[in-house]
Order: sequence, then C-alpha cells, then structure tokens
Amino acid sequence: MSEIVDGTHAGADQIMPQADEDEDGPSIRSLPLDAWHRGRGARMVEFAGYHMPIQYDGILPEHLWTREHAGLFDVSHMGQLRLTGEGVETALESLLPADITGHPIGKARYSLLLSEDGGILDDLMLTRAPDGSIYMVVNGATKWDDIAHLREHLPDDITINHLEDQALVAVQGPTAVAAVARLVPGVDGLTFMDAGAFDWAGTPLWISRSGYTGEDGVEISLPADAAAAFVDALSADPEVRPIGLGARDSLRLEAGLPLYGHDLDPETTPIAADLGFALSKRRREERGFPGADRILAEREAGPALKRVGLAVEGRQPVREGATVIDESGAATGHVTSGGHSPSLGRAIAMAYVPLSQAVPGSTVRLSQRGKIHEAAVVALPFVPHRYHRKGDQK
Repeated sequence: MSEIVDGTHAGADQIMPQADEDEDGPSIRSLPLDAWHRGRGARMVEFAGYHMPIQYDGILPEHLWTREHAGLFDVSHMGQLRLTGEGVETALESLLPADITGHPIGKARYSLLLSEDGGILDDLMLTRAPDGSIYMVVNGATKWDDIAHLREHLPDDITINHLEDQALVAVQGPTAVAAVARLVPGVDGLTFMDAGAFDWAGTPLWISRSGYTGEDGVEISLPADAAAAFVDALSADPEVRPIGLGARDSLRLEAGLPLYGHDLDPETTPIAADLGFALSKRRREERGFPGADRILAEREAGPALKRVGLAVEGRQPVREGATVIDESGAATGHVTSGGHSPSLGRAIAMAYVPLSQAVPGSTVRLSQRGKIHEAAVVALPFVPHRYHRKGDQK
C-alpha cells in the first residue's frame, strides 16, 4: 500500500450536486476563488463537495463566448496528484492501460483508471514531469476514491502527494493561448498536450495545452494563495471572461467528450465508451493492465453497447436517463448526456446503443417521460475540435 502525504507545489462535469463525507457527515467546501466568483455575481451551486459557479451572465452567452473568444474556468475541485518513487511509471501501468514508461517527458496523456474486470473507475490526465514524478489530474467527484484505490494497489515505496494547496484554472477558446501568453511569455510555444513549468511575477505555474471544451487552450496549476491575483490579471484582458459549470458541460457535450459518472462508470469498458485510443499498442500486446482479457476480447468482437452521438429531432432536448427502445418498445440502450447545442441550435445527446446501430446514419427511437423521440446516430464530435497540434500554423 502506497503512502499519501499533503503536497505543496505541482511541477472532466455535468451539474449534479454531491458532497464529500467527513467524520461528521457531508461537508461542502469552498474553492480558493470562492470570493472571487461571488464578487462577480456568480450563481453558486453545490457540486462534488464544493460551492461552485454554475453561471455568471447565462449559460448560452458564456458558451458562445468561449467558442469565439476565451473563457476562464475554475476547475480547482479536480484532484491534483503528484506521484513519486522508484519505478513509479511501471507501478502505474499495473492500474492504467497507458504506455507511461515510453511516454515523452513534458507530454500530457489521457488515460483510464481500471477495475479488475476492466470497468472504468475514472478518466484522468497524466504527465511525466522532468523531475521524474507523475503529475495526475483526476475528477473532483471521484478523487477520494481514486486516491484510496491508488494507495491500496501501488507499492509502499510510491508516494502520492495530494496537492490540496494548488488551484487549477483553464482558459479555453480561439484567443485563449494568446491572452495567457501576454501574461506568461512562451506559453504559445506549447502544442496540444505539451506541458511545462512557467513563472508569473515570481509565482510558479505548471501549464498544459489541453482542456475539456474541444477548443484550443491551457490548464494552469498554481498556488491557491496566488490564484485570485492571477485570474484578476487574466480577466483584465477584454478577450477573457469567467465561465461557469453550465457552459462547461454544454461545451464538452458538443465536443463529444464523456463525463465520468454519466457517460462513464465502473460497468463500462473503454471499448464500449469508444475510448479505444487510450489503450496503448505496447500495453495491448503485453496485456498487463486490469481487465485486459475482457477489454481486448471486446476490441476484437465489439461490445454489446457502444457510446455514440445522436442528433435528436425536434426542439425538445432528450436528457440523461432517457431510454433507447426498439420497435416493440423494449429498452435496448440508454442516453447518458443530452441537451441543447448552442453552437448548432439543435438538440444533441450521447447514448449507448446496440453495436448494430452504432453507425452514423442509423436511426434510433428514444423514450423520455412517456414521449417518443426520433434521433439519428452521428459521428463525434458534434462540433469539430480546434486543438493546436504540432505543425499547425499559428
């Protein structure tokens, strides 16, 4: 069992209120930027154990602003971890399907924490830092379970630092990187999934060119006590506006990005979730990750159900929990995320449907509160990703 300690400096949510448990029962915590959000008129909700901003000016204008300019998101509820110790990469490969030992230093990677039978316990981002540590960001609603799982399954000589004194903010949109670069020179030299250490007025920053909106942008880890001054400086730029959880959810839905606890859960495998890209080639060949036999068998034969995008007919959105039905009305699948797409002006959803229907152009029937909706399977993402990859022109 590995050790966990409180860390110091570090080198994706659909709105569904939850609370972490402590010895006295549920407790709702405040983010480092709580007063900053309230001072800007944010409507606050309880989510993942924290008071968080759901919106400032409204979900629709915040969504469209991010697609056209730069949105500033507070994602400090996410779990930031730093793992150190001899053989940390190999140790983590016993729990994740990623090729960590062969992954370049300073490059972020999307991966999955898997159960013994191949179900998804969480999705996460990890980076091999230059000092040999692994920087990992996990979902806020699952971070305590993730930490417990890592503690239980990693060797004793691997130390897990939970970076509770670090804030995490994301700046997303077509002008996001330029806005950050005006404060932090050199950030625009990063390409998609690059990460590195930077400095702002003597404050250490760990920045990755990544995010969960489908837009170009960065995620910035920094000391919590410096967060308010930093976001003040960022939001002084007319291109940058604060954005709440509501628009964060509609943006990631348009981008076709799954949300843990809704589109992903312990009953779902990476193949069913259409996340086969997270299974590195070497790891597939070696089969040394949890649930490898089941996952690779599904990769060969196909899963019973598969996550797809749906274009829903009519104006009424179909929400999570709606049922995919056959001609007789029998349930064959289920909707996991759904809503109105501000960019497309129509209802969209993600659902798990039988493999025979998981082809763009297939039609499906959905049942929601006794009403039947027609929908067509479409390729994901709904809105094209605009990540800045190596070789792209600036």
